[in-house]
Amino acid sequence: MVTDRQVRRLFKMKNKVKYLYQLADKAGMSTKTARKYLKSGVSPSQCQAIHDWPTHPDAFAGDWPWVEEFLKNNSGIESKSLFEALQREYPGKYQDGELRTFQRRVKQWKALSGPGQEVFFSQIYKPGQWCESDFTRMNKLGITICSIPFIHMLYHFVLCLSNWETVTVCFSESYESLSSGLQNALWKLGGIPRYHKTDNLTSAVNKVGNPEEFTANYRGLASHYGFQSCKIQPHCPNENGDIEQRHHRLKRAVEQALILRGSRDFNSREDYEMFLEKLLDQLNTGRTKLLAEELMVLWQLPARRHEDFTRDKCRVSRGCTIRVLKNSYSVHSRIRGENVDVRIYAEHIEVWYAQRIIEVLPRLHGENGHYINYRHVIDTLVRKPGAFENYCYKDDMFPTSQFRIVYDILRDQHGMKKGNKQYLKILELAANENQTSVNEALRFLINKADAIDFDMVKQIVKSEQQPPDVTDVCIGDIDINSYDCLLESAEALLV
Repeated sequence: MVTDRQVRRLFKMKNKVKYLYQLADKAGMSTKTARKYLKSGVSPSQCQAIHDWPTHPDAFAGDWPWVEEFLKNNSGIESKSLFEALQREYPGKYQDGELRTFQRRVKQWKALSGPGQEVFFSQIYKPGQWCESDFTRMNKLGITICSIPFIHMLYHFVLCLSNWETVTVCFSESYESLSSGLQNALWKLGGIPRYHKTDNLTSAVNKVGNPEEFTANYRGLASHYGFQSCKIQPHCPNENGDIEQRHHRLKRAVEQALILRGSRDFNSREDYEMFLEKLLDQLNTGRTKLLAEELMVLWQLPARRHEDFTRDKCRVSRGCTIRVLKNSYSVHSRIRGENVDVRIYAEHIEVWYAQRIIEVLPRLHGENGHYINYRHVIDTLVRKPGAFENYCYKDDMFPTSQFRIVYDILRDQHGMKKGNKQYLKILELAANENQTSVNEALRFLINKADAIDFDMVKQIVKSEQQPPDVTDVCIGDIDINSYDCLLESAEALLV
């Protein structure tokens, strides 16, 4: 078969030799073939006919009108499901081996006669114009703090032109996490882009039907910094494509860095955050050229940060609890019945009374949770020990497992009523003295004493006696042969 390369050589040599047979010999073809291509002046590939006729009879020709009509009215149907429907309609007519042919026919029909598909439009960004942010969960990476799984997410911020990025560790997609993460990013960046795009975060975007597109808190944050807020359409993550792609690449970079580190366990959250900061600094090193262009046109930061918290007012109930974001928190019994101001941060809440901060409590996420500090109510419980048995927050009155074990021992030794009184006195001692000292005293008495009461615990705590360290428990090697003996004995009984 003559190739295009041979014909090109034929045309190149035609003026360099005298006779046709010499020319054909140099091109590697017969004289007749050389004469044909010299006369036509085209290459072999241009002489080939377009293959527009079927090489095999169409096995689906008889039923194709029905298939075509079904495809027009049901664009989401898969080729395999439609083929299986044909097999059920005509048993034995179509074999499994014809599935690939049918899929090819359906694919060709969709390309020639089917509905148009969604088009994705590449974007051109100008320096300092656009930034995007979103939350991403990191639990699949298996990160631990002191061997305890660290369940968390990251607030992820990226500049669309330079891909400069930064993160903030958080635990929920709340407005406070959004505000803290966004402000951390802007102040670290040192300027403000014109537009900030998010997906439909409930912390920033109101529900459908609300006359205001964005929440009041988020509009206040945007007004403070002067950027224009933008959001994507529901269920269209591709419209937030820069940050979605950065999520994937960041997680992959963290995964690789953890492999190189040789461990996914960190001594503290601060160590983990430092690990992330070093990794991001390394990633951002290759973006300095485009980042410099963006920094030249970013807007100037305001004189101070916007508030990282939201405000609320609560009335302390008669149970000395307040209700914040559908969760309950205890406060000291001294302010029962008073109105307090609450500042809600991303990870904690502050309780203010008379322009003074009186409590800092860990923030609970979700709904109908509770955080009850026994120190807030122990003085009343000691005076009313009968209320302890059915107290709705009774489980929060056991600071450690040692307290719970001693409570059960006291109930067994002294009965319910006296046992409750004894335990509440011990709990009051922990509140007034030192919980750690009381806990160590309880551990010592659980292991050494036949009976336990409040006076014994108080004597150890007041004497500042240091209980001995926890004794190491050594478990010897197990002889597996003993299990074989048991099995042999069981078999002998069965026989």
